Amino acid sequence: MAAMAGVSLSTVSRVVNGQGVDADLTANVQRAVELLGYRHNHAAGSLRRSNGLSATIGLIGEDISDPFFAAFHRGAEQVARERSVVTFAASSDGSPEYEREIIETMLGRRVDGLLLLPTGKDHSYLRRDVATGTGLVFVNRPPKTIDTDCVFTDHRGGARRAIEHLRAHGHERIAFVGPGADAGFGAAERLAGYREGMAGLEEDIVVNGDLEPLVTGPEPPTAVFSAQNLITVEVMRTLFRLGLDRIVAHVGFDDIPLRGPIAPPVTMVSHDAVALGRAAAELLFSRLDGFNGRAREVVRETTLIERGTGELQPVS
Repeated sequence: MAAMAGVSLSTVSRVVNGQGVDADLTANVQRAVELLGYRHNHAAGSLRRSNGLSATIGLIGEDISDPFFAAFHRGAEQVARERSVVTFAASSDGSPEYEREIIETMLGRRVDGLLLLPTGKDHSYLRRDVATGTGLVFVNRPPKTIDTDCVFTDHRGGARRAIEHLRAHGHERIAFVGPGADAGFGAAERLAGYREGMAGLEEDIVVNGDLEPLVTGPEPPTAVFSAQNLITVEVMRTLFRLGLDRIVAHVGFDDIPLRGPIAPPVTMVSHDAVALGRAAAELLFSRLDGFNGRAREVVRETTLIERGTGELQPVS
């Protein structure tokens, strides 16, 4: 390339790395780049870059096709793009072993940092990476075996607010439908919030099961709280199929896959996944910019959006 452009190797290097070079020489190099189909090797360039950064970060979650993760990724990407940083995303498929494999692969490719929606419980193997400057932010599950930044939704407070809202509209038999406490931090917190909101009342808990036997039984609930976005969709389908969608009150948690015309509109506890992604990325980049203080914990509040199903009164 240098020979074709009639310049030195150092001049080529300065042009492709965006450093100041005479306009005519830059034009010569750019013509050679186009003719040769050259693509800059950022990974190799990072080995020589003065700050040692590769301008890439990794995002790892259980399932990148999940609407929540897609919105979270979007928020993180917005912040990264402002810095000309590329984001890579991968699914752990809920496997701690595969999660570690992905992490090791991304670190082997010299990503500058990781935004991790963790599946595994032990991440002590990352201590050395963090100590040597790799950025790391846990998302929606506080770290237990490593001291690092974390950002998560107020799952418990949002669930409690949903139950209080239903109780304020006269409901006492309120069913919980969602993952069990063993499904992770967020699931456990949402179940705990339901129980706090139900203080003094009898609980009806359906863990990853069929709602139909409960709502068609001898003492059916007058309201349902669904604790996860995909479960909310299933609850909606069940109530509609049974002709109960305008009789049984319903509040869901997660407001991502249900946008658009829905009848009746579902009352939701919404947490802004895009904003969560931005907050996580901002924590990460502050570390990469040199912040070396103690680990920080950012809690994002939820919003209850009244749309109709959560405001139905009990049918006597």
